[in-house]
Amino acid sequence: MPRARIDQTAGRAAVRAAIAAFAARRDDASAPPPTRDELATAVRYLLQCLSDAAPGKSVEVRVPPFGAVQIVEGPRHTRGTPPNVVELDAETFIAIAAAGLDDWASAVAAGRIHASGSRADLSHLLPIPW
Repeated sequence: MPRARIDQTAGRAAVRAAIAAFAARRDDASAPPPTRDELATAVRYLLQCLSDAAPGKSVEVRVPPFGAVQIVEGPRHTRGTPPNVVELDAETFIAIAAAGLDDWASAVAAGRIHASGSRADLSHLLPIPW
């Protein structure tokens, strides 16, 4: 059974809240982080938008512990570890995918994105229209 879709209004509100919280923390380390619910909803909504923008099953994008999607047309992966995997933390995902506050190349170089496989470069898909 497919996962329930996140409502656009709720998803956008969560993304905006997470971006604002991360921006506040950059200016003041004592500022509170986004709530776990805001962060989870923001990540899952952006993964949903990414899946809509690049349907397919050849690359798995993981943002632990909040979610994972398979995207990009190509050979379908069915069992075991996929040959094309992208894994990154929630803050990096939101900064690149939603806010355009970071870019793919610098995040990969800094080790904030772990990408393996010939199809794992998602720079052409980011930021995501949300």
